[in-house]
Amino acid sequence: MIQEILQELIEEITVWLQAAGVDNPVVQLDRAASPDFGEYSTNVAMRYAKQLDKKPFELAEELAAFLHNKQINSLSKVEAMNPGFVNLHLAAVVKVRHLESILGAEDSFGSNQALKGEKWVIEHTSPNPNKAMHLGHLRNNLVGMGIVRLLKMSGADVTSDAVYNNRGIAIAKVMYGYLAHMKKDDSTPTDIDYWVEHKTEWFTPIEKEMKPDVFVTECYILGEQDNTANQDVEKEIRQMVVDWETGNQAVLNLWEVVLEFAYEGIDRTLNRLGNSWDKIWYEHEHYQQGKKYVETGLEKEVFQTLDDGAILTNLESDYDLSDTVLLKNDGTSLYITQDLALTDLKKKTYNADKLVWVIGPDQSLALKQLFAVCEQLGIGNRDDFTHVAYGYVGLKDEDGGFKKMSSRAGTVVLIDDVIDEVKASIRERFDEDERHDESTREALSEKLAIAAVKFSFLRSDRNQDLSFDIKQSVDVHGDSGMYVMYSFVRTQSILRKGSGSSTVVSVPSELGEEASLVRSMVYFDEVVKKSTDDLSVHHVAQYLLEVSSLFNSWYAKETILDGGEQEGYKLAIVKAAGIVLKNGMAILGIDTVDEI
Repeated sequence: MIQEILQELIEEITVWLQAAGVDNPVVQLDRAASPDFGEYSTNVAMRYAKQLDKKPFELAEELAAFLHNKQINSLSKVEAMNPGFVNLHLAAVVKVRHLESILGAEDSFGSNQALKGEKWVIEHTSPNPNKAMHLGHLRNNLVGMGIVRLLKMSGADVTSDAVYNNRGIAIAKVMYGYLAHMKKDDSTPTDIDYWVEHKTEWFTPIEKEMKPDVFVTECYILGEQDNTANQDVEKEIRQMVVDWETGNQAVLNLWEVVLEFAYEGIDRTLNRLGNSWDKIWYEHEHYQQGKKYVETGLEKEVFQTLDDGAILTNLESDYDLSDTVLLKNDGTSLYITQDLALTDLKKKTYNADKLVWVIGPDQSLALKQLFAVCEQLGIGNRDDFTHVAYGYVGLKDEDGGFKKMSSRAGTVVLIDDVIDEVKASIRERFDEDERHDESTREALSEKLAIAAVKFSFLRSDRNQDLSFDIKQSVDVHGDSGMYVMYSFVRTQSILRKGSGSSTVVSVPSELGEEASLVRSMVYFDEVVKKSTDDLSVHHVAQYLLEVSSLFNSWYAKETILDGGEQEGYKLAIVKAAGIVLKNGMAILGIDTVDEI
């Protein structure tokens, strides 16, 4: 209903501007800065005043008069304001009827078909299977899954995928670390052929009482230490890479075992978050295919051969990008080489219209180079490819500033560890208050911890560096997921207590204390659209904080269950607010609870 009204107003203003002499005018209606200025505002008077040889405010007054004279039922007032804005006030009946549309749509409220027919592929997270996932991976995962949900909500056909870089020197270090340091008896030889025949003489994660990914991380760290300290070990690890390449069965067997531990650990963490991929690409399956794309580029004369035999891109003249090596002079491929093969594979597998990479900002140049080369080779247009970057994740230092995580400094925080710490904080409150039985306390603590962590990561613009603060994440009065969740729970509690139906029997001619809350719910569709356009769900998170604040402010002033003739109307507002909060949290990947 709201979108239809806005479209009608845009058409009326467009026709008026055309009659005034503006060819192909662009009319945009924006959310008004405050309730005093109505619900929407347009700056077309300032945009076209010079073209029409008029002062902006003068033109704004003429447009306001035109709309007023049209006597549009959906508007209660139109006013011109300096320096040239035209403010549009929606009639009370429009805002109240919008509540009814929310109640009618329920779980589907906010969905649209703007991207229907489009196929998108979103690559995100892609953890290296040699370490447990830390908070940087968490931000990647939450940003990526938020984009997936936004696009699906807009009617797109979406596939989420990831790449496991599951070969090379890093994995060989895990393999050696396992072979050398996970023996049950120090007298057992560090020998791969012996391991093949005596696997039970090595620990498993279960036997060590360790999470599989933490087990793998320890193998990697120990293997890395040995590799650095001992040249013989370094040679042995490098030989493992060579043996893997040539298909040595013992090495392949060990490779499969340690990677299974890694994959199990990654899956556990993602399952805990309620996130997953539709498809996983394994580097070992496609990394060799990239060389044929280099041959194609040489044939098309878009690549160049250097004097030492290495193959280089040719991007400076057409793309204003620095060049990068595609093949080393020994014929070794690089990441961009195999990424060419994978990008083409994705395009052909999904017949995708848009491909998105959710990867840190340090890969910006590499991705620009990849997209340009893909265009040179006819894999796709650069406009089909999008890099979604995100800021770094750090910890709050003693002064409240940003402290970057570092593996060497031992300041890397694992996803499961931070969820566990938040969960312990929430569980402590339940135990102190003696609320719920044991199983309910455990289930609620887990759900609320996930909600608190997700919201804490998603409430900020994805491009901003983020300092994670556990205390802030569980603050029930601050800008937190707990605050939004408490607000939702309050709506459900009121609805359970309410004896009457949540129905608007009569529409008030003027809104009272509920005005700001009802007004805010007009904007949900636009917030979803803006988040989709920006490929960032932080707009949704900030909007949920706004709705929560307005709801709690209204609740503090209003007696909702008063048995009066307006009780049904007030319950309708409560129910609509609950739907908005629930649907918004669903975009963030947060499951709601009905009680706390």
